[in-house]
Amino acid sequence: MKTIESLAPQNVWKHFYALTRIPRPSGYMGPVTEFLLDFGKGLGLESFTDEIGNVIIRKAATPGMEDRKGIILQAHMDMVPQKNNDTVHDFMKDPIETYIDGDWVKARGTTLGADNGLGVAAIMAVLEDNTLRHGPLEALITTDEETGMVGAFGLKPGTLQGEILLNLDSEDEGELYIGCAGGMDVTATLEYKEAVTDPEDIALEITLKGLRGGHSGLEINEGRANANKLLVRVIHEAIATYEARLASWSGGNMRNAIPREASAVITIPADNEQEVMDLISYCETLFNDEYQAVETPISLTAGRVDLPGGEVPQEIQDNLVNAIYACQNGVMRMIPTIPDTVETSSNLAIIEIGGGKAEIKILARSSCDSMKDCLTSSLESCFSMAGMKVVLSGGYSGWQPDVNSPILHAMKASYQKQFGVEPAVKVIHAGLECGIIGANQPGLDMISFGPTLRSPHSPDERAYIPTVPKFYDFLVATLEQSPVK
Repeated sequence: MKTIESLAPQNVWKHFYALTRIPRPSGYMGPVTEFLLDFGKGLGLESFTDEIGNVIIRKAATPGMEDRKGIILQAHMDMVPQKNNDTVHDFMKDPIETYIDGDWVKARGTTLGADNGLGVAAIMAVLEDNTLRHGPLEALITTDEETGMVGAFGLKPGTLQGEILLNLDSEDEGELYIGCAGGMDVTATLEYKEAVTDPEDIALEITLKGLRGGHSGLEINEGRANANKLLVRVIHEAIATYEARLASWSGGNMRNAIPREASAVITIPADNEQEVMDLISYCETLFNDEYQAVETPISLTAGRVDLPGGEVPQEIQDNLVNAIYACQNGVMRMIPTIPDTVETSSNLAIIEIGGGKAEIKILARSSCDSMKDCLTSSLESCFSMAGMKVVLSGGYSGWQPDVNSPILHAMKASYQKQFGVEPAVKVIHAGLECGIIGANQPGLDMISFGPTLRSPHSPDERAYIPTVPKFYDFLVATLEQSPVK
């Protein structure tokens, strides 16, 4: 069977394969950090970590290229750990199992980690190849990007020496990104004293799954269903019509992934069981009708479970459910001057309710800081009215585009010469590290580009094989043609 190590360019795919063997979910960076440091030191290159855990590797200019501007090659080492419900996989120790499906590389039931493993692999290939021509190079491989851009935020001013930053973390080959959205984490919490359940009631666990999920920035405009937003419709109706009480809720697990699954335990009078089961069946059909154009078959099921000892007090329950129902989710506004590009959006990412505690996490994004402030204030108001404490954290500004960037003009000309077409120049509705790094290191000339990936942050993640050679060849040409200081 053909393996990914046999794909072209082999010097990129062999390093990506090596990365798939090393567990690297966000928050567990020890093994991959050691791997990258050993790699750099094995090449005889200056290799170290900074205070926050970013890996930095420096390679001198090739002879005759010492007068070129220094280039920083940047990617992040962590991956989003998502798997299908029926997949047995421990992201802390199991390797990612890859396979080739036509023109795509995929993983068996889990995220692939091409976001941003292919960027890291390309950097490793460049550092390893002494036949390339380039000015001074600096690899910056950041830690824990997916859980709040920890590495970018923690990068100290003055750490980097280069003048040009090439971020290898975008997902459409042939596109050059010169700007990105800023973001803000919105976390609403509440503690309550559980009410005692009625011993005459029964308990049902309602489970919604089968959604496509995906990246909460790149795919927020596709109208995909949010598991938490679908489940609240069911819970709201069960409470309003069938005397249901909410005992617990668990939905989503990553702030930047559209939630694919959610479940809740409710208690109801035993006499209402059949009517609630009819509601479940009705809603499953309804949701599949509503989302048939954009979703795979949606599963909504319910079954009896042991009666819990406690549940959410009724008034608090009603406030929580109403706030979840009212919460802004999805696209709020497009960029007025670029109508096909999302400006402002939110993702109702994680809900955990039960045991006397409620926590709700939303990621708000916007390339316009004032609209980001408007959205976060709206979300804060929504959950404050439910009596919840709301904390805003991890905020970062967008990366403002510079259409007169020297490296942009050079790369456009290079792409035209190599491939006979002009690359598209875009602003991305996702939080690239460029904005944060640029704020820490003013004056950097920055571009983001990469091979074509689809459905990052979900088990449907896949890499389009024909774009990887183009991506790498373009990277090499960019290094060879880096501008003089």
